[in-house]
Amino acid sequence: MFDQEVRRTLDYVARGMMVRIVGAPGSGRTSVAQKAIADLEKTGATVYSISGLRSHRGIPFAGIHSLSLDIRIGQLGVLGVADTLAGRLSRPGERVLVIDDLEFVDAETVAVLDAVRLRTKRPMIFTMSESSIYSMGQAAVLSPGPEARVHLNPLRYEQVNELITDILGAPADTDTTARILTKSAGNPRLVVRIAETASLSGLIVLRHGQWHMTGETLWNEHLHGTVESLLEGLQPDELTGLQAMAIAGTAPLDVLQQVVHSDVLDRLEQRGLISVMEDRHDTVSAVITPPVLVDYFRGQRVLTARKVLKSRITRALSGLPQESHIDANSADSLMRVLAALRLERSTADAAMARHFHEQISVLERQRYEMWDADRSVANAVALLSVYWGSPVDAARIERVFAHTPTSNGQSCDLLFLAFTKALWAIHQGKGLDAAADALRSFGKERPEWSAEAEAAELFLVASYDRMPQDLDEIFARLPDPHPQAGVISSIRGILELYRFNPSGALKAIDNSAGLRGIPGIEPFIRGMALFSSGRIDESIVFALEQRTEARRKLDQFGMVSTSYAAAQGLIYRGYFDDAEYLMGNIFALGRPGFLVDSLYDAMLRLAGLRTATSAILPAATLATQARREAEDIGPLPGTARGVYELVAARPLIPAVFDAKAANLIQRQLERGYVLEAIYSALFFTCLLPGRKVLELLRQTLREYAPTSHDQLVAIAAAVVEEDHQTLDVLLEHYEPDGDFYQVRMLLRGAFKRHAFVDDTVGAAAMDRAYSMFATRFPSADEPVAFSSGSYSPLTVREIEIAALAGHRSNPEIAEHLGISIRTVESHISNALRKTGSPSRTALFDLVRDSSPFRAKRLSE
Repeated sequence: MFDQEVRRTLDYVARGMMVRIVGAPGSGRTSVAQKAIADLEKTGATVYSISGLRSHRGIPFAGIHSLSLDIRIGQLGVLGVADTLAGRLSRPGERVLVIDDLEFVDAETVAVLDAVRLRTKRPMIFTMSESSIYSMGQAAVLSPGPEARVHLNPLRYEQVNELITDILGAPADTDTTARILTKSAGNPRLVVRIAETASLSGLIVLRHGQWHMTGETLWNEHLHGTVESLLEGLQPDELTGLQAMAIAGTAPLDVLQQVVHSDVLDRLEQRGLISVMEDRHDTVSAVITPPVLVDYFRGQRVLTARKVLKSRITRALSGLPQESHIDANSADSLMRVLAALRLERSTADAAMARHFHEQISVLERQRYEMWDADRSVANAVALLSVYWGSPVDAARIERVFAHTPTSNGQSCDLLFLAFTKALWAIHQGKGLDAAADALRSFGKERPEWSAEAEAAELFLVASYDRMPQDLDEIFARLPDPHPQAGVISSIRGILELYRFNPSGALKAIDNSAGLRGIPGIEPFIRGMALFSSGRIDESIVFALEQRTEARRKLDQFGMVSTSYAAAQGLIYRGYFDDAEYLMGNIFALGRPGFLVDSLYDAMLRLAGLRTATSAILPAATLATQARREAEDIGPLPGTARGVYELVAARPLIPAVFDAKAANLIQRQLERGYVLEAIYSALFFTCLLPGRKVLELLRQTLREYAPTSHDQLVAIAAAVVEEDHQTLDVLLEHYEPDGDFYQVRMLLRGAFKRHAFVDDTVGAAAMDRAYSMFATRFPSADEPVAFSSGSYSPLTVREIEIAALAGHRSNPEIAEHLGISIRTVESHISNALRKTGSPSRTALFDLVRDSSPFRAKRLSE
């Protein structure tokens, strides 16, 4: 945490500059300063450190006294003290001044530091809050001069997950992490305090290696002191204003100003206690931040004055504007949407997540109350449609299913109800048979909709079991579709994606009226079809635009599905930082509804891939938050766990990795999941190229996409065959295409493959090829690659002994090889440690595939 900020700070110090570290209270600025001090002292630098305290601000020279330099202030005054301190700093060697919380340092010390800086030109680091330029009293700052600024943004989802793991010893599940992020607004100090006190109060418990919430709140009495420190120094009218906003929730500024004076709102914003955003009505709204303050104010005793205040707010909020029509965004370039995404990264995940939580919670509650008052099929569908994309209330779903009469509903609504029952049966682990029964019953009751019911059943079978081989014939045999529904076309679009037919998917949805009740399904199909057809940049632009639209409409289904499509494209193009932000933004919303939860899990695994490959030792990643009951094979890239687990298992021997990867891809093809198989093969080939996976990739592309990835496959063939002359020619004539990042990744992976088996000649050749390619096509994006330090490859002797360990005793191996028993024991112990194999048999199984000729020869 904060490694990047510390590196930037030290880089500026090395240039002799003054560095201002800016962030809100609790943002980690003290941690950055302390880490910088530790790193400076490791290099032999002398650091003079001052910590500002609110209670010491009025004590003259308190900061100077804290240096413990035995400076006798006496009658020296500011200039005399400055002379003495400047003399200390002018001594030989690197010397740095560090001032933490400059705004709390007394005026005399600030004056001394100002003079010392001008006289010595020594580098200086100081931390302070980012106060508004309109604040009434500016904090003391040093005289202007060469100065660098390091700004600390709120933590993102993955950073909150990492911090929780550090302080509690285990990660939290997705909903708990998202809730802590939301309540803390990404403030590190609040993340720590909320997590610690929730654990202390039993509001979160450790189950199966993860922390889970036991209820619906994280507020507890141990947080009072933390919150009161945030409110220190507020005036009575400001406290009243916060209390009013806590009652009102997110509301437009013009409405809030009817109950909170605009001057009070300005002062609260200057203190960083409210944030302003545009809501779904395109109006400027204000909300308390961090949200834990809302819990504090809502937990106070209800006094008469507060009742009056609540009444005034209720009357004022009755004038909220109605939702206006939102026009779709026009098409835009890749660079523009990426620039917009990176600008968005400067804001907090928590603000958007909290906005979603509040609005969707209100929507869900309103629709449930409507259904409870009138238990019609239409009201049931309105409520259940929320759960397709947003967090699920299992008790309410079961109640709706049990108490909604279906005799008078419209057929299209009854189809949606039956489809939801089927998905819920699978989500609850009841299996495909129970899910199919709900759809078949509907088809019998409404024969004119039987085609849609059969198509929905086909979707479930294809998604949760395997693709039918005769898909075209099945669709041809279906009865005529209902003229008012686009169910069949939309489902066909999804299934065409599964079998890697993007043109068929686009054709299906272009002829579709839309799958009623699933807003966002067609943008998802289109985005994935563009991606799988090789139009990567176009798919990113389209998916990010649709994500923006879904965000404006508070459509969590659309947010998750289009973010998944965009993340696939961003990762394929090498924009990992952008993809990780995008996915973290989704994780901050908490686990979504049961239709898109597989896409959510896929993004958790995608977010963990870079750490899984680059870590020196096996490390916990966000993938541990994905559902563990998922299968190894899935219909879309990443929706199953096979690819991630093979990478995270960190195989020591390239041939073993190649064999296991080829086996996984073969199983994907057998299930009919061609899209997953092709992109798994592309990823494995580029990560650690092997003959078996490459051959499967070539065969599959010849059958499904003859002209796709031609340059990449040719380069991969030259790499695997170690045909360096052909490789040089191919790289010399390479024209950048959609696989540009993959080519870089392939060349780096080829270098790793040779390095892992101690082939220094091959490794040098691949390193030279990579360097030449990088010189011709420079890029700031470092390709994903396995970490050499994580492998500790087995030596030739260890492989020989491991190949015998499965069927011979140590004395027999020693006699066969002419070495001592102690040497055999040492080699086996090292091999077991390096590979993580639990037994001699497992070690034998691991190495026999890596060198079949050797294993066969030694076992004879």
